[in-house]
Amino acid sequence: MSDQNLPIEPPAASGDAFVKLTKKDFTSDQEVRWCPGCGDYAILAAVQRMMPELGIPKEKLVFVSGIGCSSRFPYYMNTYGFHSIHGRAPAIATGIKVSNPELSVFVVTGDGDGLSIGGNHFMHSLRRNVDLKIIMFNNRIYGLTKGQYSPTSVLGQKNKTAPMGVIDYPIDPVTMALASEATFVARSVDSDPKHLARMIERMSRHKGAAFLEVYQNCNIFNDGAFDEFKEKDVRSDMMLEIEHGKPLTFGKGVTKGIRLNGLRPEVVELGEGSPWAENHLLVHDETLPDSTHATLLSRMHFPEMPVAIGVFRQVERPTYEEMLTDQISAARKKSGPGDLEKLINSGDTWEVGAGGVTPVSHS
Repeated sequence: MSDQNLPIEPPAASGDAFVKLTKKDFTSDQEVRWCPGCGDYAILAAVQRMMPELGIPKEKLVFVSGIGCSSRFPYYMNTYGFHSIHGRAPAIATGIKVSNPELSVFVVTGDGDGLSIGGNHFMHSLRRNVDLKIIMFNNRIYGLTKGQYSPTSVLGQKNKTAPMGVIDYPIDPVTMALASEATFVARSVDSDPKHLARMIERMSRHKGAAFLEVYQNCNIFNDGAFDEFKEKDVRSDMMLEIEHGKPLTFGKGVTKGIRLNGLRPEVVELGEGSPWAENHLLVHDETLPDSTHATLLSRMHFPEMPVAIGVFRQVERPTYEEMLTDQISAARKKSGPGDLEKLINSGDTWEVGAGGVTPVSHS
């Protein structure tokens, strides 16, 4: 456990009023060691700025990571942290949350750490609805190990382990999170700090398994991976910000929209002379109990469709740790407090010694 900045004192009080924490209070004394220009800096800054707004004491926050560039994150947060092993951050975070449900537990992972070796842990923590906040830095490459292709690398992408081009079909992290029945799913980009901060706040306030994918530029090994649709001069025509209760519109001057043609989303032109108006468009509803609507939006891929960012889904369900606590309480009420000694010596037991194996009587 990384505790170089602990113990953490509770928020300072003046009379009955707590002194508001600032970004500086969540910034550790550790040197930030990412490549200059890396998108990780923007995500770190957004998280550090947002933490004071949540009103959570530092001693109630835990950041857990696996292995990768993103996994340095706990060292840079002046909170509790755990730099764990490759792909296993969700499992370790689950143990932390179940053993102490009062903690707010964040998982920081990358597309390789979270979707390759860690794919199983990622999927099952979401389907169980453990109250974890998982932030995935997706740069479509393995950055820490110097440029191998990852589960999100695009078809045909050339890199050190695919010099002739990647022939693996990529995983879409948002689609996978929705298929795993995560109760909160969102996407943002490192180059839009305001939108990123809103998504971090939304996921942080959600009770249940929350997942945020962040398109993050690796300027050393996969520079410009998202430029075709997120750069300022093309973004309005290539990206669509989805908002609950609003029709899906985009483009400079709001000249385009998304409607359903059967079960297939399609782009239509709006404005004078067009047969389409806003009342023909698909309206986003992030609260639908079924994830079909959100999945349709997650499957909109550039260049055929605009890339969606925002909250795809937010629904409420009992959390894993709540149900586990209820089961333990029910078992204690029915059978009384547990007795480990009695459990060990119950049933058929034997003593193993020099004379062989001897059955033990418990009468």
